[in-house]
Amino acid sequence: MKALLLTEIGQPQEIITDLDLDLPEDHEVLVRTVACGLCHSDLHFRQGKWTNFPLPLVLGHEVSGVVEKVGSQVTYLKPGDHVVGCLTPFCGECDNCLKGKMYICSGEGLQRKHSSRPRLMRQGKPVSQFVNLSGFSEQMLVHERALVRIDPDFPMDIAAVMGCAVTTGMGAVFNTAEVRPGETVVVFGCGGIGLNIIQAARITGAGQVIAVDRSATKAEAALAYGATDVVIADGTEVDKVMEMTSGGVDHAFEAVGIKATAEAAFATLKAGGTATIVGLLPQGDKISVDSTMLTFDRKLQGSNMGSNRFRIDIPRYMKMYEAGQLKLDEMVTARITLDQADEALVALDHSDGITRSVVMFD
Repeated sequence: MKALLLTEIGQPQEIITDLDLDLPEDHEVLVRTVACGLCHSDLHFRQGKWTNFPLPLVLGHEVSGVVEKVGSQVTYLKPGDHVVGCLTPFCGECDNCLKGKMYICSGEGLQRKHSSRPRLMRQGKPVSQFVNLSGFSEQMLVHERALVRIDPDFPMDIAAVMGCAVTTGMGAVFNTAEVRPGETVVVFGCGGIGLNIIQAARITGAGQVIAVDRSATKAEAALAYGATDVVIADGTEVDKVMEMTSGGVDHAFEAVGIKATAEAAFATLKAGGTATIVGLLPQGDKISVDSTMLTFDRKLQGSNMGSNRFRIDIPRYMKMYEAGQLKLDEMVTARITLDQADEALVALDHSDGITRSVVMFD
């Protein structure tokens, strides 16, 4: 099977044709990959900013596909079903799942036992599976609770983007921060996730939505997604936001994954405001804030994949897209082959556009 394999941190991924997948066990599903979006999170692991998975590793997590085979205990899916993968599968039994926080499931029972054969192998040796998915391959073998069934008529490239950029960005607004109508919002970073934060803020009725990016092209393009104001990041963005809002915002979102922008987001809060860090900061980074600001009920919080309930959220977002409430066709502007994926992934750090590249397997 053809796949894109990471064998060394910071080096190009290798196209291989001999990745082997095992047959589905009880609760597993074999999926033929149709589309996989390129996300900055994949790049962070390629660069070694996160090192949770041993090499060799198949990256890719923003993915859609078609079910080919199911394990003996699978009842939710059948061959032929169209699905979207989510990197936060749920066991349904741990404390977090039972509290309704399935997005931070402990993962008990979702992985194969150490005594079992690996799901992915090459030349008889194990290959690591990235966040339960590994979408940069022609097929995926995943637990059924990492998948949501979707309408077979829904476009698969857009469906793939639903699996991360849309769910993470919109969920941060709806689920994590719970933005209310009339509140003021600032978003640092106008890439795929940032634009979906902006769209969600518009839909929820935020009174003012300020887009901040070092790229004038990205920041100004955010106006079409619901931003009411634009600030070009040049070192004075915090002062500009404070002036524009007469003392700070109710909600600040960081969608870049950089320590400095996370700290800047917190610095734009008015008393009682909340900063939600959505971007994936490098592993081990520390964020510093002014302790005096905390005294006045300001909050700093994280958001894991938009605090999603993906089997509920993704179908809802799809209906919003079909109703014309979400701009996604304009966001997905590059459809590429797997052979082009590594170069396109590296280019994410230097792109001035607002494109979302999607690898198409069919």
